[in-house]
Amino acid sequence: MSVAYLGFVVAILMVLFYNTVKVLKEYERGVVFFLGRFQKVKGPGLILLFPIIQVMTKVDLRVIVMDVPTQDVISRDNVSVKVNAVIYFRIVDPEKAVIRVANVFEATSQLSQTTLRSVLGQHELDDMLAEREKLNADIQAILDQRTDNWGIKVANVEIKHVDLDESMIRAIAQQAEAERARRAKIINAEGEKQAATMLAEAAQILASQGQALQLRYLQTLKEISSEKTNTIVFPLPLDLIRPLMKFADPGKSDS
Repeated sequence: MSVAYLGFVVAILMVLFYNTVKVLKEYERGVVFFLGRFQKVKGPGLILLFPIIQVMTKVDLRVIVMDVPTQDVISRDNVSVKVNAVIYFRIVDPEKAVIRVANVFEATSQLSQTTLRSVLGQHELDDMLAEREKLNADIQAILDQRTDNWGIKVANVEIKHVDLDESMIRAIAQQAEAERARRAKIINAEGEKQAATMLAEAAQILASQGQALQLRYLQTLKEISSEKTNTIVFPLPLDLIRPLMKFADPGKSDS
């Protein structure tokens, strides 16, 4: 009987010791309630509690990585896409995280999903593909503001994937091909314009100096002679051709 009584006492003491002495790690904090009322935030280190009248809830202060499930989003230009993201956040106020929200992680997850759909739905598809950094910053700012009352600090938001239908991928490829073709035509037209301008300037210089035209003839003959060809090019001055043209068309000369 005494052995059973002694064992019962030892069991009671062990239970009391387990509920009285708590050790919190460096990244943990304890939200202590005294008779159901919030008392204080303790930790880290050794924590002593009065059993039954004091209750403690542990809170982890490390950065938490939460994956946002894939969401169906309709962009502003009526394109249906599937988007998922990842959120990095941490609890900065254990009191708010325990008292003001029942499940801080579930609440943050649901708010992240609705915010992701809301923000991306206000932008066009091109913005989703080309301006992810701006969208990430917008989503982070909204989440950080709305979760501040829960004692949470959102550190970063990253959009991971934007999945499109095969038909939309083909349409984007055709658009990119057409854009490249347009740029090629513009570059070609700019080249033609610059070439025409340079030729006009060269013609003016040659027309102002008759010797320059003759030197150009000689340079052309030299270039042709260096090639293996049977073609003979003989430059004929226009001064010799004009009298023949007037003789062939006397009406023009009379006028």
